Amino acid sequence: MIDIKDRAYCPTLEEIGEYVHNAVFLQFCEEIRTKYNCKEKIEFSSCSWENGWNVKFKKSGKSLCTIYPRDGYFTVLVVIGEKEREAVEIVLHECTPALREIYRQTEMGNGQKWLMIDLEDKEELYTDIFRLIEIRKRR
Repeated sequence: MIDIKDRAYCPTLEEIGEYVHNAVFLQFCEEIRTKYNCKEKIEFSSCSWENGWNVKFKKSGKSLCTIYPRDGYFTVLVVIGEKEREAVEIVLHECTPALREIYRQTEMGNGQKWLMIDLEDKEELYTDIFRLIEIRKRR
């Protein structure tokens, strides 16, 4: 098992999947790769808030999402900027109460909302995250 905080060893996506030990993680990554024709970038974050390895997906230089591995689940960061905010607020009523609450509770900073969404299954939040990523991709 990898040490997610060990900067000296860059894990593969499969090793991160073993660390998370939740099949939804690799399914989620594969769906992003296929749907948006992009590759993941595994990076080490030295940020005191989220220190450790994470997985980033970008398309045409634009960040789609960042995934933070956890024990049994993972957290997906989707940044909603000024360009995306109106489109997100239009579809928000179609999203789960859980996502609406995350959106409501996330404070604006520099004109952005950094939505941190914990994901452990392929239920409605999974669909909500892809709805947000689709809006990011289009803007």
